[in-house]
Amino acid sequence: MLDNLDKNINTFAMRVREWYAWHFPELTKIVTDNIAYAKVSKVIRVRDAYEGVAGDEKLVEACGSEEVAAEVQKSMKMSMGQDIVEMDMQNIEHFASEVIKLAAMRKSLHEYLKAKMDLVAPNLAMLIGEIIGARLISHAGSLTNLAKYPASTVQILGAEKALFRALKTKGPTPKYGLIFHSTFIGRAQLKNKGRISRYLANKCSLASRIDCFSDEATTVFGEKLKDQVEERLAFLTEGTKPRTNLAVMQEAIKEVRKQRKKKQKREKAQADGAAEGEEVTEGVAKKEKTKKKREAEAEAEPEAEEEAPKKKKKNKAE
Repeated sequence: MLDNLDKNINTFAMRVREWYAWHFPELTKIVTDNIAYAKVSKVIRVRDAYEGVAGDEKLVEACGSEEVAAEVQKSMKMSMGQDIVEMDMQNIEHFASEVIKLAAMRKSLHEYLKAKMDLVAPNLAMLIGEIIGARLISHAGSLTNLAKYPASTVQILGAEKALFRALKTKGPTPKYGLIFHSTFIGRAQLKNKGRISRYLANKCSLASRIDCFSDEATTVFGEKLKDQVEERLAFLTEGTKPRTNLAVMQEAIKEVRKQRKKKQKREKAQADGAAEGEEVTEGVAKKEKTKKKREAEAEAEPEAEEEAPKKKKKNKAE
C-alpha cells in the first residue's frame, strides 16, 4: 500500500512540476521536495496575481524556511516563464491538492504501520525497520510463514524471477531480494554485500521466529541482533572480532528476565494498591490517608503538646 502511494505521489508530483514549470521554471531548482513544490504552487498560483509581501507566512510555511521563501519571491520578479490562464491554473491546483492529500495519507498510514509492527513483530522491526519488515511479512503471506522459512529463502525473498532465470540460464544466483533496501547492505563494501546479506537474512529469520512463537512482545532480542549485524560490518571492514551468538543471546535473556521481574513487581504493587485503596505510582504503593486517620492525627497533636508541659512541671517539682 505504501509503495503504491509513493508511486501515485511521484506521478502526480511530476505532472505538477512539468505543468507549472511552463509558468515558473525557476521554482523547480529552488524547491526540490515534491510536497513542498505542490504547496508553493498552490500559494503562488499565477505569478502576476500574487500579492504576498516579503516574509509572507503562507509562503514561508509552504517552503519550510524564510531563506527559500525570499529566494522564491526574488525569482518570481525576474522569471522567464510564460503566462498561464486561470483554467490551466485550476487544473494544476487540483493536481497539487491531490499530491498533498496523498502525502498526508501516506504519513498516517506509515504511523499505523509502525504501531502495528511494534505490536506484531517488534524484534524484526527493530532489526531491519518497519517498512522492510512489513514487506517481508506481506511477501511471505504471514509472520508464521516467514518464521518457517530458512535464512536462505529470506535472503532472496522478492527476487524469485531473477533466481529462476539464473537457474534456467545456469548463471549466478541473486544475493539479495527485499532486504537489499536495508541500510546495512547499503553501508557494506561491494565485495562484502553478499556476506552481509546472508548474515542479515540469518538474523531476520531468528527475529521473525522469536516474534512468532514468544509469549511476550519485547524488542530486546531485536536490539541485540542489530548490534550483532553492526559488529559483523565492523569485522568485515576493520577486522575487529565480534561477540559469539551464545554470549549475545545470554545477555538478551538476562535483560528479558529483568524486565519480566520489574513487570511482575509493578503488577503486584498495582494489585495490592487496588485491594487496599492505595494510589500506585511507578510500582510503589502510596497509601491515601482517609478522613478518619487525618482527624485522629489532628486530635493527637494537641494532646502531645499538653503532655509535654506537664512533664516539665514534674521535673521541676522533683
